[in-house]
Amino acid sequence: MKYCIKAFLLFTAVFLFNGLPGAGAEEYAVPHSGSPYVDPADLQDGQIVHVPTGVRVTPDQLAEVVSGARVVYVGETHDNIEAHRVQLEIIRRLYAKFPGKVAVGMEMFRGSAQPELDLWRQGQLSDTQFRKLFGKNWGSGFRLYRPIFEFVKENRIPLLGLKSSKETEDRLREQGPESPLLPDMDLNDPYHKRQAMAIFGGHEPRQGASNPYHMLALWEESMAQTVAEFLRNENYRDWKLVVLAGGYHVQYGFGVPKRAFRRAPHPYSIVLPTIVEVPEELKDREMRAEPVSIPLYESDFIWRVSYKVPPQNRVKLGVMLEELEQGLLVKSVSGNSNAQRAGIQKDDVLVAMDGREIDTLEGFIDRLQDKSFGDTVRIKALRGGAEWEGTVTIQKPENE
Repeated sequence: MKYCIKAFLLFTAVFLFNGLPGAGAEEYAVPHSGSPYVDPADLQDGQIVHVPTGVRVTPDQLAEVVSGARVVYVGETHDNIEAHRVQLEIIRRLYAKFPGKVAVGMEMFRGSAQPELDLWRQGQLSDTQFRKLFGKNWGSGFRLYRPIFEFVKENRIPLLGLKSSKETEDRLREQGPESPLLPDMDLNDPYHKRQAMAIFGGHEPRQGASNPYHMLALWEESMAQTVAEFLRNENYRDWKLVVLAGGYHVQYGFGVPKRAFRRAPHPYSIVLPTIVEVPEELKDREMRAEPVSIPLYESDFIWRVSYKVPPQNRVKLGVMLEELEQGLLVKSVSGNSNAQRAGIQKDDVLVAMDGREIDTLEGFIDRLQDKSFGDTVRIKALRGGAEWEGTVTIQKPENE
């Protein structure tokens, strides 16, 4: 039996573990794929299977089943366009069933961003400010989530920040998980720990405040705490919450779902957009791990998807840029580049392109990708306190 390829969020910290005694010798009825009746490799892209029964369902049927849940967890491989398409599809279908009664929680925003997220929903935070907020909380990748944000904004759906604050993470590093100022943390789930070991190196978490397994648990406990607070809020008593998070945090249920249920028992469903084959050109993004025996269904539903990432940036100006509060500072200009032909110079501050304000570095790069070779780009910049404008016809770099 071929086993489903799992793509997980890579943590910047290095995980060091000691082996779990006997882990390799145990066998369970649920296979490594977490799906006892249907091998995900036997599904076609777009097909959905109900994991506990092996019954294949349509998107309408899936929406009908999960409608009975208070919380619907939809996992993702962060850079996969198709996973985000599934997430939006589920949000759309639930909102159609429960208009004005659906909220969306996202790992990509910290809980500390909630006041600004509320302002955005109320139309008091500009799209530029919202994009900067995303970058501050998560980093790059805004365009992957743009269709979701557009639907959420259009329908004034509450958007909840789920991830822990930087202050909380610093407190864990300084004081350890016993700190009374941290969320209640369960560090003893044997299956959660076993899965983490398989992914991050196969060794027991090292002791001390820098233990990265503790940080993983903190992220999930913080997300779970926000979910539980939503469930207890009388204003949302008959609402549904769709949680968008990395697949690892929801798979098998022992991450965020179990931690939220511990705080506020409730009906929930887990949907996993599942990659079976990684294209050859994307193999460098794949994280391999030895399969481990977990006696749990990996989710309620598997929705098979292909693995598609945004195209690489083809159109380039040929500059090094630094994002400022207002505009982009030119750190250097490459020779014989589009920027040089436009007349852009080092220390210029780019403020507009084609008459539109430049908001963020990522946004500027995204807008460039809407151009084709041969198109004209008009740049406005500040140079020595004065405005400067230049125009260039985009050419393909000579080395491509």
